[in-house]
Formats: sequence, structure tokens, C-alpha cells
Amino acid sequence: MENFAATLLAQAKAYSVPEALAVVLAVLYLILAIRQNIWCWACAAASTVIFATLFFGVALYMEAALNVFYFGMALYGWAKWYRGEDGRHPLPVTVWPLRIHVLAVTLILAGSLVSGFLLDTLSDAAFPYIDSLTSWGAVWATFLVARKVLENWWYWILIDATMVYVFWVKNLEFTALLYVAYLLLIPVGLLSWTRSYRAAT
Repeated sequence: MENFAATLLAQAKAYSVPEALAVVLAVLYLILAIRQNIWCWACAAASTVIFATLFFGVALYMEAALNVFYFGMALYGWAKWYRGEDGRHPLPVTVWPLRIHVLAVTLILAGSLVSGFLLDTLSDAAFPYIDSLTSWGAVWATFLVARKVLENWWYWILIDATMVYVFWVKNLEFTALLYVAYLLLIPVGLLSWTRSYRAAT
């Protein structure tokens, strides 16, 4: 426990202001997303720019590329939530059929094998297959958030739990703790969006 505290203290001393800001913005994104507040996408856009640079620096190339994608999805999410369902009504929380998720998971696994192999053979990427799997999974899950699909929260549980391990091993303890915070907030989001879905239907 003392070693853990000492490690966090050392991380805190070495923590840059931009990195700390990215963590704060990332937490704000999730809290606002739970509340279905459109400003979550502004926080997401700002944090992803910082995290993309950070992850590239520690050879998590898929995570870096993923954050570039997150930036684009932040713009898409803002536009989608702003316009609403038909330009007049707020975008409702929906549930998609199981067959869509089965197809999505199949494509995620296939894409992970391909990009994992390429990263493993052509680069010095850390955890090429795990990094690929969580990245492709996050691409899909982020799209579901932008469309307000309830099932997005189940994907994030698996993705974030895996990333806690990856970031911890890469000595990004504060970022790992950020994902622990995500895991604690996910059930809140799932419950909140479930209530919203039931109220709408």
C-alpha cells in the first residue's frame, strides 16, 4: 500500500497541466453524458486532443488513433444531439436488436485480429491485440453513445476494465484510476438511460 501511495505521489509530481486537464475533461464528459447533456461532446473533443498525444508517446498507437476518431465523433455527437430525432424533438434513448450487436462484435473481433497482426509485425506497439480489441470496441461504443443507444454501457464495462490493466502496466496510474472512475460511473449511466428509455416508451 505504501508503494502504491508513493507511486501515485510520484505521478502527481510528474503530472503535466494538460494531462491533468484531459483527465478532468474526460470525467466531465462521462458525467454530462449520463445526464444526456450536449456539452459532454465539447469536453470529449478537448480531452481527446490531449490524450491522442499522450498515448502516441507511450506506443499505444491504436489508442492514439482512437482519440483522433473520438474527436470526430465528438463533432458528430454534438450535431446528432443538437438536431435531435427529427430536428424538432430531443434524441431519445433507444435499444437496438441483438442481431446488430452480434454483427458488430464479429466485425470488432475480425478487425482486431487484422490490426493486431499488423501492429505486432510492423511496429513496436504495446499490447497490439488488446489495444486493437479495445480500440475497435470503443469505436462502436462511441457511435452508440452518439446515437443514444442504451447498450453502449455494456460495451464500456468490458473496454474500461481492460484499459485499467493496460494503463497501469504502462505506468499511467492516474489514467488507470480515471478508468476505474469510469467503471464506477457506468452503472449510474446505465440506470439513468434505462429510466429515460422506459419513460419514452
